[in-house]
Amino acid sequence: MPERLAPRRRPAAFAALLTLALVVLPIAGPRAGKLSAQPVSGYSLVAGASLSGSEILKLTTAGKHQEAYSKALARIAEVKDDIDAYVSLSWSLVALRRYGEAEVYALRGYDLRKDPRLAQAIGEASYYLGKNDVALSMLQEYIATYPEGPRAGLSFFLCGELYVRMARFMHADIAFSAAVQHNPNNPSWWARLGWARENARKPLQALDAYEKALVLNPNFADALEGKKRIQDRMRG
Repeated sequence: MPERLAPRRRPAAFAALLTLALVVLPIAGPRAGKLSAQPVSGYSLVAGASLSGSEILKLTTAGKHQEAYSKALARIAEVKDDIDAYVSLSWSLVALRRYGEAEVYALRGYDLRKDPRLAQAIGEASYYLGKNDVALSMLQEYIATYPEGPRAGLSFFLCGELYVRMARFMHADIAFSAAVQHNPNNPSWWARLGWARENARKPLQALDAYEKALVLNPNFADALEGKKRIQDRMRG
């Protein structure tokens, strides 16, 4: 995959339109009920004074997830309502692929304060745990508050994947379109947009998305296969 470049600036009106379109789309099945956290046992705390949650969050942002995990646990043990510590802990646990624990701590923090960042963490963990309705609802809550936030692109992409799971390909098209506006240099995301459009019976738009993926990575198999499928159909 080519080196990620800085995303292009988007017109504010376009970003707002995509955000509104996604957030108002209905989800399949009943809305999630009351969420509650169950405790996780068996963790050890770091000795000594704890860092503030905002400082620990910088560790998560820097990709130091194991360190952030340990320090966030120590912080929460000392200061029960440090929401930034819960955010750091939840996002780091997701990055460590410990989705069940991430869900538990994000829910615990969310019970203290309905912070949209914790909604995002619940949504992302729930996506990997197969809880589609909860995931979509929570990711939409984050997007509605932070349409240009640091995890907005990923949240749009996960919404797209959730709509694919539900076979709602027009909705997936909207979500993936927003995702690639945030990260236009990800060939995998362009290919998924192409696939959603292909299944939504929008072949020309799908072809455009596949070709954008191939500009970024000429050997990307999913895009090559998708482009060939569409060209074969167009030839009859």
